[in-house]
Amino acid sequence: MPQNPHHSITVYRRILGYLGRYWRMLAVALGAMATMAITEPVFARLVKLLVDSGFVTRDNDIMAMMPFYIVGIFLVRGTANFANEYATSWLSSQLVRQLRDEMFAKLMRLPVQFFDDQPAGRLMSRITYDVGQVTEAGFNVVTVVVKDGLTILGLLGLLLYTDWRLTLVCFTVIPAVAISIRVVAKRLRKLARAGQQEMGNLTQVLGETVHGQRIVKVYGGQDAETGRFTRTTDALRHNTVKQSAASSISTSTTQFMIACALAVIVHFASSRAANGSFTAGDFMSFMTGMLMLFGPLKRITGVNQSLQRGLAAAESVFAFLDEQAEADHGTQEPASVAGEIVFEHLGLRYPKAQRDALSDVSLTVRAGETVALVGTSGSGKTSLVNLIPRFYEPSAGRILLDGVPLTDIQLAALRRHIALVSQEVVLFNDTVAGNIAYGMNADAAALAEAARAANALDFIEAMPEGFATLIGENGVRLSGGQRQRLAIARALLKNAPILILDEATSALDTQSERLVQAALENLMKNRTTLVIAHRLSTIEKANRIVVMEHGRIVEIGSHAELLAKGGAYAHFHALQFKAEQAHSLTA
Repeated sequence: MPQNPHHSITVYRRILGYLGRYWRMLAVALGAMATMAITEPVFARLVKLLVDSGFVTRDNDIMAMMPFYIVGIFLVRGTANFANEYATSWLSSQLVRQLRDEMFAKLMRLPVQFFDDQPAGRLMSRITYDVGQVTEAGFNVVTVVVKDGLTILGLLGLLLYTDWRLTLVCFTVIPAVAISIRVVAKRLRKLARAGQQEMGNLTQVLGETVHGQRIVKVYGGQDAETGRFTRTTDALRHNTVKQSAASSISTSTTQFMIACALAVIVHFASSRAANGSFTAGDFMSFMTGMLMLFGPLKRITGVNQSLQRGLAAAESVFAFLDEQAEADHGTQEPASVAGEIVFEHLGLRYPKAQRDALSDVSLTVRAGETVALVGTSGSGKTSLVNLIPRFYEPSAGRILLDGVPLTDIQLAALRRHIALVSQEVVLFNDTVAGNIAYGMNADAAALAEAARAANALDFIEAMPEGFATLIGENGVRLSGGQRQRLAIARALLKNAPILILDEATSALDTQSERLVQAALENLMKNRTTLVIAHRLSTIEKANRIVVMEHGRIVEIGSHAELLAKGGAYAHFHALQFKAEQAHSLTA
């Protein structure tokens, strides 16, 4: 993306808008910077006084006061420097905290589709890495530009006052320096964006390797993962070197131009001093001022790299903050629902998909009824149930809950009446109690009752600290069946009238499945339940079974009715029965 100066100004104004919230501390920082800047030309002027009055005319009074002047200047400068460092650190940390808080809050409101399209590593690097880089453009650049800019103005004022003719030589350098900065800025911004992408790739590879470390070990993928990580770090290293090289070229070019100007000034100043029109104090003051200009000019030309890196990071952060949140235009907040769900001519096509995931699906699920969804992978079962909590929006048709369109109900109110138990159980690195009562307030008796109904109380009480036991990241210290029963206990505690079970027992052994199935039967009582099941034996008691193929409903009926019909369900059942018989004989 080409660099747009107007866009850059807009981004920078937005960054400064965050800093403006803390204007008192910002005023302290700017005041300290101004004080530090003033001390530079004051010290350069003091050199003239020291040389002319101290060494040429030998004024003893001036010489006696000189140590106090020097100490005073550096005392003021030191105090201002401390105030500046403290204020800038405080402001930078506040900026990072504010942006991270806003990004995380936005993360909570983004639709599921956004997460489907974005690599997890890139999302994490935006909140961890990119936000930190924004401070480069946010306040580190402001510090350099304000402090060094004021220093340069003060020193140039001193040089003009001392000898305006010689000072004009300095201005011949400015256009060349400006052109150099503009050319390098485009290159640095492009490299900064690439660097953010490489950092996202690094986080992605690292996260996948940590998450899948057991698969890596079993399948001997250490060398492959090491190679992938090495390639990513090498790409990041190349990018860093390129940024450094581009910045170095700009700084070196600027320094060379300044050196040429300095050489010309020294030549003319020496000539004027020889003619007696330039005192020794003037010469020393002028040269001190010129040499003191060198540092601020170097930092200001070098700040371009930080500015471009910070602006590129800010673009990424603000693009994230400007993402469209989940559509939530509903106004109704039903305190309770019966649980009747009506699907009317539903259609769904995911972005970039070649065909519809759902096509003209119509179905009524009565309140308290258990409906099982059956079909091959890709038939649309999960897509259908994902529309109920509005994880996705249908491309056509609508869904009604107790006769009310889902879009008329506030998202939080809708989801308050839905519980979900899926094959991929999500648990947090918290206590057993914290995971069961996730998002809810519950006392010890309610927790125990939910755990008992989920057939989880026995193994919980056998743990060293019972409900206060930490279960590790995603419940790594628990078995598959235990994790599933905690998820069921969570759903039982929520006591929602609508229940979605997505392959809740497919990955369990026979013993665990029996315990989980018994817990599920407790959970399904008096609730509107939609079940997606791989094992047909687990859904035989469902009120109705819906068979899906290619995003359409092809059969509806009870277990007995569908077997008698001899259609798609009977075919699935026969195939699974043969597979189970073969497995039993082998065992």
